[in-house]
Amino acid sequence: MLTTRVIPCLDIKNGRVVKGIRFANLRDAGDPVEQAVRYEREGADELVMLDVSATIEGASTALDVVSAVREQLSIPLSVGGGVRDTQHALNLLKAGADKVGINSAAVRNPNLITELASEVGSQCVVLSIDAASRIGSDGWEVVTHAGTFRTGIDAVEWAQSAEVIGAGEILLTSFDQDGTRSGYDTALLREIRKITSLPTIASGGADGAQHMVDAIRAGADAVLAASIFHDQRTTPNELKLKLAQSGIEVRKP
Repeated sequence: MLTTRVIPCLDIKNGRVVKGIRFANLRDAGDPVEQAVRYEREGADELVMLDVSATIEGASTALDVVSAVREQLSIPLSVGGGVRDTQHALNLLKAGADKVGINSAAVRNPNLITELASEVGSQCVVLSIDAASRIGSDGWEVVTHAGTFRTGIDAVEWAQSAEVIGAGEILLTSFDQDGTRSGYDTALLREIRKITSLPTIASGGADGAQHMVDAIRAGADAVLAASIFHDQRTTPNELKLKLAQSGIEVRKP
């Protein structure tokens, strides 16, 4: 049986870790290298690093930050934020990323998923989906540019399409829940799980082990969190012990 992964997330802006609510009101949360080293020491299974300013400000994810983190990190590293084309993604992989997350660029050009998968393999291609509840109707739609642009694309259908054209994993972030510490959007997770077999990382809203248990039982293969780790309210190892007590298979601390 595959173990459930516990993944800290580093949102990066101008070379620093930041955290906010629904991608806004960002506050400084430390140095990315120091955070990465601490999280690995405390039992993280993987690390996700996202440049939250890249798409909005037209900047590229800082390759030197990726390289600096990789020099100190031995666990898998997934990097995203502002990835615009295949060459940019390849540069991130050369800098030390194990997987590359694509979001806005894939919405604009779905062929990017296929092109990148053919270059490096689907296992290196993570589709980042930021999903928000539809205004005035049921379901969820894809949002981009840190949640400021509503695409009108159905998030569940987009996940299904992405699997067909080459994505190897989904990073599913609930825009509504992000930073609220009120729990993951389990209804969204269940709908995604119905239509895709891709490994799915739940993101947005975690405040503790019970929220993670809920997400895993809704279909998540991995659980991602930021605030609870940045604020040193818990550690990946502490959470994994609690997950194991709930009958969930995890990599032992």
